[in-house]
Amino acid sequence: MSTIAILPVKSFGAAKQRLATALGAGSRQALAQAMFSDVLASLRRVPGLDVVAVVTADRVAESAALGERVRVLRDTEQSGQSHAALIGIRYALDAGFGRALLVPGDTPLLDPAEVADLLERSPAVAIVPDRHGTGTNALLLSPPDVFEPSFGPESLARHTSAARAASVAYSVERVPTLALDVDTPEDLAALAAALEGRRGQAPSTRGALRQLDRSRARGAAVATGGAPVRASA
Repeated sequence: MSTIAILPVKSFGAAKQRLATALGAGSRQALAQAMFSDVLASLRRVPGLDVVAVVTADRVAESAALGERVRVLRDTEQSGQSHAALIGIRYALDAGFGRALLVPGDTPLLDPAEVADLLERSPAVAIVPDRHGTGTNALLLSPPDVFEPSFGPESLARHTSAARAASVAYSVERVPTLALDVDTPEDLAALAAALEGRRGQAPSTRGALRQLDRSRARGAAVATGGAPVRASA
């Protein structure tokens, strides 16, 4: 069955506002861009995915998305993840794809092998919860418009209800490397801890976090009048 991945990407300059208490605007932008780069790179390595559609209004994201088996869809309204997902779904239907995998751009731990396994074993609909078990970090929909996605807080319950209302076979699939999305300082700390045990994974995100550590070390040194502390690699 032909399968498209739909990757909605918010403008990097406006991304991750809930991290404002921990990160400045420039750091949030760099982190969002790095996570998107890692997610896109991983999706392009998933066997069974024919195309990745990046839905965005961000020119930097558009430039980064150029390449084989990637399509860029303009998000002119920028009304949120669910609306952007619908843009991708409409494209999927027009292009004749049999199913669509909706993935957010802030799950940089994504493992291509785990996603490939999800595609192989899942019924018409698979709902992947976040690490808290209440949100949704991925949706596999067959056909792509089997029901309308509704991301956000408590979306797992909404999506299971929508699947039942559509009378389709569905499963709630726990995919470890899709469980962690980054919205809060606590999520950011969990991501940093997870990357310590995954050498070589999510290189762009790892680099952004390393640069953040260096900036914090320099700031601490200036505040105390000492020399900058060298950040760990």
